[in-house]
Amino acid sequence: MDPAKCVKLNNGALMPLVGLGTWESTEGSCTEAVKLALRNGYNHIDGAFIYGNEAQIGDALAELFASGELKREDLFITSKLWNTFHHPDDVVGACKKSLDLLKLDYIDMYLIHWPYAFQRGEALFPKNADNSPCLTDDPYVETYKAMEKLVEMGLVKGIGLSNFNSEQVTDIINNCSITPDILQCECHPYLNQTPLIDLCKKHNITFTSYSPLGSPARPEVCRSSENVLAILDDKCLKKIAEKYDKSVAQIAIRYQVQRGVVVIPKSATPARIISNCQVFDFKMTTEEMEMIDNLNNNIRYIVPLIETGDGRKVARDSGHKYYPFNIPY
Repeated sequence: MDPAKCVKLNNGALMPLVGLGTWESTEGSCTEAVKLALRNGYNHIDGAFIYGNEAQIGDALAELFASGELKREDLFITSKLWNTFHHPDDVVGACKKSLDLLKLDYIDMYLIHWPYAFQRGEALFPKNADNSPCLTDDPYVETYKAMEKLVEMGLVKGIGLSNFNSEQVTDIINNCSITPDILQCECHPYLNQTPLIDLCKKHNITFTSYSPLGSPARPEVCRSSENVLAILDDKCLKKIAEKYDKSVAQIAIRYQVQRGVVVIPKSATPARIISNCQVFDFKMTTEEMEMIDNLNNNIRYIVPLIETGDGRKVARDSGHKYYPFNIPY
């Protein structure tokens, strides 16, 4: 790994600033996307058990290891603990299941995917009779303490959080032994997460941006708002992109990199996978970074939704006491 293209975590490991996101990467395309990325400058793959494609990622890794193109120590692999495995007794088994699928002996970074838990069992999205999610009150602090044991066992090199708010992050810091290495949250020019990033910097936690280009899976309120454009259509970003002869996507990714934020854009298109990683040959000015900062309007695209009986789409898990988006950050 090139240290100039990495950030050093509080556990001492180097984490590449740009990785390939694999959410919604389908079974048919995932293996090829991972191989293409790793053959074209990537060393970092972000995945999760719930994405349903860890076996395909594992196939890609096994092929590249067998051919001698890559060594395990050349890579940084992230996975995430799903909501049905929050009970402390389930954490080790869930991690081992991901390791088996990935065909790996250890995972570089293991995150709690969401701060709230679903009912234990085989169903990954357990539902009540009224079709609402079957939620439980397993404390995320106890889940995290169980994850600390994964580090002791050598199953993972580092642990962290995903989709936690500032109060929840602080709760983990104050009540657990290992400070999280990572906080991964939605982050892009329309939701720049500056207050949350500042909190992370205070505690030497590295922030990771998912959906750095926005997402088609955004809430209806965002799609219908006249004030919200697709990030890739933003006039400010287009102007900066023209100056540097870059794509708007590259500008949005470089924005995160230049802030010291790890970024994991997802694509299955070969040309886009390659270009998304080509953001280290230019640097925006302070004024341009401020222009992008000023695009922030706290628009959140990634909110799990559920359809009500009258056809409305509402936040699926907002009634849970650990739902993270009920406070500003």
